[in-house]
Amino acid sequence: MAGSSHDSTVRAILYAFIANFGIAIAKTWAAFVTGSGSMLAEAIHSYADTGNQVLLYLGLKQSQRPPDRDHPLGYGKLSYFWSFIVAILLFTMGGLFSIYEGYHKLTHPEPLSQVWIAIIVLVAAILLEGGSLFGCIREIAKVRAGRPFGEWLKNTRNSELVVVLGEDIGAQLGLILALCFLILAWVTGDPVYDAIGSMCIGVVLLVISAFIAWRVRSLLVGRSADPEVQAAIDRIMANDPDILGVFNTITIQFGPDTMLAVKLLIDPRLSIGEAIAHINDLERNLKAEIPKLKWCFVEPDVAD
Repeated sequence: MAGSSHDSTVRAILYAFIANFGIAIAKTWAAFVTGSGSMLAEAIHSYADTGNQVLLYLGLKQSQRPPDRDHPLGYGKLSYFWSFIVAILLFTMGGLFSIYEGYHKLTHPEPLSQVWIAIIVLVAAILLEGGSLFGCIREIAKVRAGRPFGEWLKNTRNSELVVVLGEDIGAQLGLILALCFLILAWVTGDPVYDAIGSMCIGVVLLVISAFIAWRVRSLLVGRSADPEVQAAIDRIMANDPDILGVFNTITIQFGPDTMLAVKLLIDPRLSIGEAIAHINDLERNLKAEIPKLKWCFVEPDVAD
């Protein structure tokens, strides 16, 4: 399960990187030729997204570093850190710059030229970004394994896929807005529409970045495991006849891996040796059922 999630995340990042890098170059050329503020905002947005994919991949690789003395539970949360950095970059380099560029063009309007070039580039970019978004959704479908999309988005602990999805949606909305306002500016001959388009793109990016930051924040602080994982843990312990009660269960997500600490009541008729053997069997069963469960700490007790 963990390996499948990792592979899907890498593919989604790769799709987004290839699409964004190619689109960024085309947008830069079109912005230079046409003098369009919306196109320049979109170019900066695409460069930011390209750099963001590099940061996401860096976080994904760093999170797989093995535990050491200073980090006994590993580096899994580094993926959340870099996802949060991506949200900040999307907010500043994407959203704020687009709004600034739109305001600048609004107060200092400049005539547009050869708008048809920008329109062709935007249409091509919409198709390419659509392919990236489709690839991301396809990889998410593999990971969510039949769960409703809204439920997965609410409960997933995979910050990289959330970020890529947010970026792809933001990019697609931005491209559509840029195309609509650029056509308006072309038809009316009023470059103000182009400036308004740039500012609207900035607002969209600010909303997307705020959503990503909000989703990653809880993971950085320390969030429990996916509800499906917690349900599997509860089911395994409930089906164990020698476990008479569970006093407390704590799960924490560390990137792709999960830590479990549980305090439970074991049948007092078991000897110490039998209880220890039973706990070891329980840990093996839990890890066999839940491959993402990397750490398991079981404390037998008679009261909470």
